Amino acid sequence: MALSPLALCSAALVKIGALPLASLGDGSAEATVASQLYPLVRDSLLAAHPWTFALRQVRPERLAQAPEADFRHAFALPADFLAALSVGTGTRGRNVTYRVAAGAVHTDAEAIVLTYVSRPEEAAFPPLFDHVLVAALAAEFCVPLTENTSRADVLGRQAKEALRDAKRIDSQQDTPGAIEDFTLIRARRG
Repeated sequence: MALSPLALCSAALVKIGALPLASLGDGSAEATVASQLYPLVRDSLLAAHPWTFALRQVRPERLAQAPEADFRHAFALPADFLAALSVGTGTRGRNVTYRVAAGAVHTDAEAIVLTYVSRPEEAAFPPLFDHVLVAALAAEFCVPLTENTSRADVLGRQAKEALRDAKRIDSQQDTPGAIEDFTLIRARRG
């Protein structure tokens, strides 16, 4: 079941003992805290791990303005970009040297494939991520709304445990990584 930002924030508020919200703009202290902290917490959790539901690959447009130094080309970042994972060329999504700087991908390649963590719509969040997000929001909302730091510490620990478990489960949704190029293995094989 896909949850909206309002539903996610309301679930976090219930977790700290507050009433759910009717709207993120209702003017209450709870709505103000939720509307200010929600995008920050959501984006930091998304960027903290290569979540399978948030991974995207694109062939970004090369910009006219080249970087000042180190690389020959710059490419535009997608509007939903949160974190770069790799850059490749042709049909490969990795093995190109790059740097993300000044709102662009800098590299020497003429054309690239960018693999990145995106900011998907909440409807794309799986239930496991919803759970982690609600736990993190509750931890963040606790001090500004209750001024109870010991409760916030407990909620913070719960959020970290939920995140750890969710990362482990999400990481099992892909083929395990393998060492593709290791000099000692090549030397051994002659």
